[in-house]
Amino acid sequence: MCTLVALAFLVPLTVNLGDRAREEALADAARRSALVTGALAVSTDADVVRRAAEATGDDPATRPLVRGLGGDESSGRATDADLEQARTDGRSLVVDVDGGVVRLDPVVLGDTTAVVEVFVPESALGGVSTTRWVLLLGVAAALVGATVLVVDRVAVRAVDSARGLVRAALAVGDGDPGVRVEPTGPRELAEAGYAFNRMAERLVAARADERELVADLSHRLRTPLTALRLDAEALESDDTSIGTFSPAELDRLRGIRRIRQAIATLEGEVDQIIKTTRKAVSQETAPAMCDVSEVVRDRMVFWSALAGDQNRPHRVLGAQLRTPAPVPRAELAAALDAVIGNVFRYTPQGTAFEVAVSRRDGYVAIRIDDAGPGIANPDRALRRGASGQGSTGLGLDIAKRVSLQANGSVSIDRARLGGASVVMLLADPEATPRQVSRFGLVGRMARDARDPKSGGRRWPRPRSTDA
Repeated sequence: MCTLVALAFLVPLTVNLGDRAREEALADAARRSALVTGALAVSTDADVVRRAAEATGDDPATRPLVRGLGGDESSGRATDADLEQARTDGRSLVVDVDGGVVRLDPVVLGDTTAVVEVFVPESALGGVSTTRWVLLLGVAAALVGATVLVVDRVAVRAVDSARGLVRAALAVGDGDPGVRVEPTGPRELAEAGYAFNRMAERLVAARADERELVADLSHRLRTPLTALRLDAEALESDDTSIGTFSPAELDRLRGIRRIRQAIATLEGEVDQIIKTTRKAVSQETAPAMCDVSEVVRDRMVFWSALAGDQNRPHRVLGAQLRTPAPVPRAELAAALDAVIGNVFRYTPQGTAFEVAVSRRDGYVAIRIDDAGPGIANPDRALRRGASGQGSTGLGLDIAKRVSLQANGSVSIDRARLGGASVVMLLADPEATPRQVSRFGLVGRMARDARDPKSGGRRWPRPRSTDA
């Protein structure tokens, strides 16, 4: 293809160069003929005409020759017929002769018409010479070689980029989503590389979110499992090695043992699922609203029954009025179950607890206090997957994720009851935005200095026992 393009360009170029050389040679012949014609217009003396012809050039073969004045015309190349035609037509005439062409210009001198003949050799006409063809063919070969080299380099880059994309795609298809490509090559392939990397990152994020969802859903199963385990523990002992039992009693005790073993096995399986699927925190994609008080009342119906079985004193404060929060109802219920479930799991039976809901300073606060031993390391307890009690460490993290989703936070402190106090802060969607001081930080500092009741920045966490 490159060869055809080079030939299509060089062949017309060669012909055009030959035509231009011929035109330039004939124009030079016309110029030399005009010098002699001008001399004839002044004088027909042989010496004057000879000096004018000698002034046109050093080559005697190409000097103009005046035909028809009776001088020496033996060196003329045009035939009598050609001369007669030029006189008859009264205009310039170019005639082919041996070795080149001649230009014939008729000049009227009284009753006589002379003809100025200028010979142009074939070499001056720019004919197609072997040297020119060899030179042009060499140029064509060089152009073809350079084109092939450049195209080869470009094709190699494109092929390498395409092969890299293929290898990366196959690796992702084989289960390695961490593969990335270096966007190189032509613009289109580079854009494809960037798109592939973005797709791989989205795939990793989607898989992480999916695994995280599985972990959170699995953790939700621990709430009914806790209830089943507590009910199973409330049953009589399943020890059949001491005492005498009838066959019916043995079957019943063995059934109790199987129930307890099945609950323990199921709890272990759920913990294993949570540990193996724990990844990055998934983000809520769509905003949602719920009534915090309603969710607290609904979940406390469930936990109150278990608290009654374990003789746990409990109470709910501040859950009578509507308290909106920008979180899905199911997510908030899961967070409450996770925190309250920790109370039942890690405190002895008979330990009191309370749940309080309050609304102030642009936040909705949910406080869960207990009278247990407390949490020795609150920072570690809030880290995902970290637990000093042998659990999955996801309970408080679920509460933390829900709070962050609602532009809030989670904190752990010492409760008034003596144990742990877990406070979930959720942004109040109906709170009036605070007026921004036009004086900025300086104005706020000056106002705080003037106000003796101001203690600087206040933490919007409820502290009162009546919430």
